[in-house]
Amino acid sequence: MNTVAQLLANKQHWNEGDHGHQRIEHIQTIPQAASVLDAAKMMNEHHIGSLIVLDTLNNIAGIITERDILTRVVTQQLDPAKTQVSNAMTKEVIHCTPETTLTEARHLMTDCKIRHIPVINNDNQLLGMISIGDLNAAANADLTIEVKSMRQYITTG
Repeated sequence: MNTVAQLLANKQHWNEGDHGHQRIEHIQTIPQAASVLDAAKMMNEHHIGSLIVLDTLNNIAGIITERDILTRVVTQQLDPAKTQVSNAMTKEVIHCTPETTLTEARHLMTDCKIRHIPVINNDNQLLGMISIGDLNAAANADLTIEVKSMRQYITTG
């Protein structure tokens, strides 16, 4: 597996069994006028660490992560029920395309110190979201295939 497009195609398989049931991947979004408390509840409900923030025209306005909530709301002692997502989100959204290699995506996450990257095509259409966990699952899947091949080679000659 080499590209983000291949990773997105395989995410459903990797998520089987998460949280006691088969988790269906949906891109979770929230309006920028929503409260940070609503964002935290949504992340908790869906067992995810970030949400894409949409403006009133349903364009991407930013991303809100668990870290954003901690650094911009909790440590500032702001009321999450009264603080809008637009005041806590990261406005500059680092993203990738389906053609981005997994190595490039991993370097992007490492260099930018982020854990979630939206996947956007050439038409600015949001296609999905990948996380560091997804990259780790992809690496694990590739290693599992390699180990099985090596075991078969060793036992059969």
